[in-house]
Amino acid sequence: MDLPRIFTIRESGHRIHNPLTADKFATLGESLRLPAGTRVLDLASGSGEMLCTWARDLGFTGTGVDISTLFTEQARARAAELGVADRVEFLHGDAAGHVADEPVDLAACVGATWIGNGVAGTTHLLQRSLRPGGMMLIGEPFWRQTPPDEETAKACHAASIADFLELPELIGQFQELGYDVVEMTLADQNSWDRYAAAQWLSMRRWLGENPDDELAPEVREELTTEPARYARYGREYLGWGVFALMKR
Repeated sequence: MDLPRIFTIRESGHRIHNPLTADKFATLGESLRLPAGTRVLDLASGSGEMLCTWARDLGFTGTGVDISTLFTEQARARAAELGVADRVEFLHGDAAGHVADEPVDLAACVGATWIGNGVAGTTHLLQRSLRPGGMMLIGEPFWRQTPPDEETAKACHAASIADFLELPELIGQFQELGYDVVEMTLADQNSWDRYAAAQWLSMRRWLGENPDDELAPEVREELTTEPARYARYGREYLGWGVFALMKR
């Protein structure tokens, strides 16, 4: 049970596996106005940067769950590096269907709503771990502007235009599911650049070290085409944000 290798090749150098920067994650954590000791469940926690830095800076505790062996190892190393290994733990496993042993104050899935087959299923999954009156975080793409055609949507790594909503409609979807949107932190084009462009250097270095690997042709093709595709399509059309929700 693990992520496909191509994904970890792209993002082996990332601490944050989504288009938020460290500053934006710090702003998000502070904006929630939760007390020290807040218990967190982070599903698809990646390399653990959100949970580790919030444990250090805000006094949170909690558990992260991720399917990637590499990212789970990186998360544990980051917890030790920041001196918070006694406050956070990281489990290697499939976050889909994972429910906390005891209710938590904050349940998060920041950028991996496929674990619940979309936004609605992921809110239901997180709600199962949340104490009454608790808060959840959902990270989700949206269209900055609706693509003019399906070809453009596919160039943004969507299957179709219908995959994502524009921001007002995404907020409306959360409300229709019975949640108040109580905070949000959005990526901007600069933070998208830091996420996307950092993949190119990781791929180029990997190619230099692994020229004969079976994945080398796929990585070479992606490195050749992705920068221009991103600049032309993803950077212009695709937005992303983390939304704090509370059940009505």
